[in-house]
Amino acid sequence: MAETVTPTVDDTPPPASTRRERRGWYIYDWANSAFQTTVITVFLGPFITTVAELAAGCELGADTCDGYVYPLGIRVAAGSYYPYLISLSVFLTVFVLPVIGAIADRSAHKKRLLGGAAFTGAGATVAMIFVTGDRYLLGGALFLIANISFGAALVVYNSFLPQLGGPDERDGISSRGWALGYLGGGLLLAFNLVAVTVFSEDDNPQRTLDLARWSIVSAGVWWAVFTLVPLRWLRERPSAAAALARQGNVLTDGFRQLGRTLREIKAYPLTLFFLLAFLVYNDGIQTVITLASQYGTEELRLDQSTLIITILLVQFLAFGGALSLGALARRIGAWKTVLLSLVLWTGVIIGAFRLPAEAPVPFMVLGAAIGLVLGGSQALSRSLFSQLIPAGKEGEYYGFYEISDKGTSWLGPLAFGLVFQLTASYRVGLVSLLIFFVVGFLLLAAVPIRRAIVAAGNTPPRVL
Repeated sequence: MAETVTPTVDDTPPPASTRRERRGWYIYDWANSAFQTTVITVFLGPFITTVAELAAGCELGADTCDGYVYPLGIRVAAGSYYPYLISLSVFLTVFVLPVIGAIADRSAHKKRLLGGAAFTGAGATVAMIFVTGDRYLLGGALFLIANISFGAALVVYNSFLPQLGGPDERDGISSRGWALGYLGGGLLLAFNLVAVTVFSEDDNPQRTLDLARWSIVSAGVWWAVFTLVPLRWLRERPSAAAALARQGNVLTDGFRQLGRTLREIKAYPLTLFFLLAFLVYNDGIQTVITLASQYGTEELRLDQSTLIITILLVQFLAFGGALSLGALARRIGAWKTVLLSLVLWTGVIIGAFRLPAEAPVPFMVLGAAIGLVLGGSQALSRSLFSQLIPAGKEGEYYGFYEISDKGTSWLGPLAFGLVFQLTASYRVGLVSLLIFFVVGFLLLAAVPIRRAIVAAGNTPPRVL
């Protein structure tokens, strides 16, 4: 009779991370932020919408377009095609990210998983070069692949954070990564905006469309090239679950493990409560970012150059803001610092409500304030959550975290849109977002954070 071999699990703690390894982790923030800023924030929406309008029979450069496209036989207004794509990608992301996280936890090769997701997303972004003429279906498919891959890579990337430092180090590690991401994303965006400004022609809308396409492609190249650095410098740190999974199929075992985690997650109610708080206040943050340009254009009647300068201002000041709030967290703790940032976000909303129309300088000052508080609130939320994850389940829990980050980003815009529809006022619509920051603050303040960390089986940092 053959002897059953029980896989051995190495209980020896992994070696401490090196400075080179941490720098490699920071560089991935630098790499992927180009997709968020250049592609999602600025160029892709107008680009895909224009391609859809061409497919609907509208003239390039026309002020209005009432045409329709028919993806999969469904009648869709050309102007609604891109928002529907975003909604579809969010829906698919909800199912994909936790599975990716479960697979990452049971894989001894997380770097390969990170590289696979990142290069798939970057490749789809570079392939936008083929979205010419009326190829709106190709553009939509490539966007779905790129955006879902972007989220999947982030889940794997974030799961490295608890392995790179102890409880007292993660706030600084997360803040430095986030800061470098804003700097990298801002540099490429600045380059692309300068290129569009210099080479575009007022009477040649095709030139503008081509410049937007090449700007999108440049973000894919940037993402792919700089991903090579973390893949070389990061170290594989397989968990006990990964060691046990070597005898089975990582993919199928990942699905089974996800099912077990969904059944067992109720054992960590405080972690879930933190995710609820994050869901609420982060939705407010994402809505402010998404609707700031529309508010500036429609309500404050500002020109495009003012909006471009403000976008760049936010990007570069977020670099300093992430580092500054990270330094503050070392003194008063991440939990208190995030609560303070939500108070500052409330001030931002009130300030935006009081902004005068046709006054670019106050709008830029407000953009500077957003930049200073934006990076820190996001970076410290990420590191704070790392304290609430049971050991060995970093990927799965960061999958849920990314769903909370992106999967509910329709709530704020919905509230804004409903209030605007009832009041016909963008200012009142903006003020409606206060509820996300106030409720988010109250929920986060109600989390007994030290007890939550201990309940997850972790050691609390000295300062919370």
